[in-house]
Amino acid sequence: MPVTIQMNLNPGLYLRDPQDTKLGRKIIQHSILLIDEIGFEAFTFKKLAEVIESTEASVYRYFENKHLLLVYLLCWYWEWMKFRIDYNTMNISEPEQKLKIAISVIADTTRRNTSVAFVDEDVLHRIVVAEATKAYHTKEIDKENKEGFFLTYKALAKKIADIIAEVNALFPYPRALASTLLEMANNHIYFALHLPSLTDISIEDNDLSQVEKLLEDFAFGLLTRV
Repeated sequence: MPVTIQMNLNPGLYLRDPQDTKLGRKIIQHSILLIDEIGFEAFTFKKLAEVIESTEASVYRYFENKHLLLVYLLCWYWEWMKFRIDYNTMNISEPEQKLKIAISVIADTTRRNTSVAFVDEDVLHRIVVAEATKAYHTKEIDKENKEGFFLTYKALAKKIADIIAEVNALFPYPRALASTLLEMANNHIYFALHLPSLTDISIEDNDLSQVEKLLEDFAFGLLTRV
């Protein structure tokens, strides 16, 4: 059943929070679908306005440009991942089990128990896999980082790093392992779908269980060596 969740994202990303209005939520919903369909490079506010039967100016009342819209979508997804980790580990005391749950969320397997009405999380996940690096591999990264645009990603990585530290307090690289797991999941999903000779996993019928197994073997293999 769809639930109402208000993500608290950096107000510097938007001119008006699209979560607050029917049109704003429509912009989010259809920008996700359109970016997935045609790719971020071909995506424009003019094309989005045509899809939602509105004006290009109305989209610009929410976002200054499509780069900030992409960062907004990614921040929404990272905050959503953090929410899912918190939600699914709420009553779990064993650190190893908490890490397995976090890895399941990172891999984004189909075991879902929450959803948001105006966001198709499966489609947004495909955008994260295909387009995420375009948001922070830019010349403006240092400036945008100072403005706090990536605090949600840092908070997500810290959540995972804290769980890693619970599993093994002597492991010297919890933050590095956390960020590696996040990037590794996206990279190997992308490789499996488009450059299969660069990975040892395969994906069929959107089954991401091999990604989850890869991340578990990698993480616990390192954590049990120390």
